[in-house]
Amino acid sequence: MKPLLYFDRKAGMVREEKIYGENFLSFLYGGTFIGNFIKNLISNVPFFSYLYGVSQSSLLSKRKVLPFIKKYEIDTEEFLKDPNSFSSFNDFFIRQLKKEARPIAPSQKDFAAPADARYLAFQNIAETDGFLVKGKKFTLSTLLNNPILAKRYEKGSLLLARLCPVDYHRFHFPCDGIASKPSLVKGSLYSVNPIALRQNISIFQENKRKITEIDSQVFGLIQYLEVGATFVGSIHETFQEGPVKKGDEKGYFSFGGSALILLFEPGKILFDEDLLKNTKEGLETLCVMGERMGKAPN
Repeated sequence: MKPLLYFDRKAGMVREEKIYGENFLSFLYGGTFIGNFIKNLISNVPFFSYLYGVSQSSLLSKRKVLPFIKKYEIDTEEFLKDPNSFSSFNDFFIRQLKKEARPIAPSQKDFAAPADARYLAFQNIAETDGFLVKGKKFTLSTLLNNPILAKRYEKGSLLLARLCPVDYHRFHFPCDGIASKPSLVKGSLYSVNPIALRQNISIFQENKRKITEIDSQVFGLIQYLEVGATFVGSIHETFQEGPVKKGDEKGYFSFGGSALILLFEPGKILFDEDLLKNTKEGLETLCVMGERMGKAPN
């Protein structure tokens, strides 16, 4: 398989991604009859995600934690808990970090990264060259499950965050505002791993997702979507609707890969140049929660 490259913003260099479960994912999305059958079974029958989730929350799964940390070189100094104290693999997966491990971009005009993830940024969705929203593969109306609301964002901006199993899996508010109660759009649980996305970008509009509207005085009305993925049927919201502050925890994903999509009205945000440049070159940019992703135009 062709190596998956991304730009590490902190290191200032291009790296090759270590894909968790690469062989299994290649089998599922390799186009074989058996692979397709198993993929559709896992993705469309919630019981399989539930069963796998239970196994990752068992005491036996605890033995996977330290080898996983070592293999993927995860910085344990950032953990709020001692690495040996996790009760299961899922307990490790939904770990909390020390507050000082993720400084928040201080200016109210700075838009902060909502999660540790690999990002793609599109300044004008209408000008996107066939990657996300043009054609039949991917439409805002299907993604939002609301054709009228989708029209508001047709010429707006989009930020896509892909979380890998190695990442910190809690997501946060990227700005101050008033947050609505999340609405649920039912769907499948296909993988959002690049192996899967190369085959079918419409996964984002097919998967289970939750949508929260953030009314920000600085960035306008933002649609904040959490997209479930294989073995991540559970999207946990930990916030209360109403006023929220930049950096506040919004929720977390249970075990697996997952994604966030944020939609902005036209002219409400200017993404940082490095994000736009890397996206144009087909490179995701690895950023951590709290980093500046862009700024308000005024």
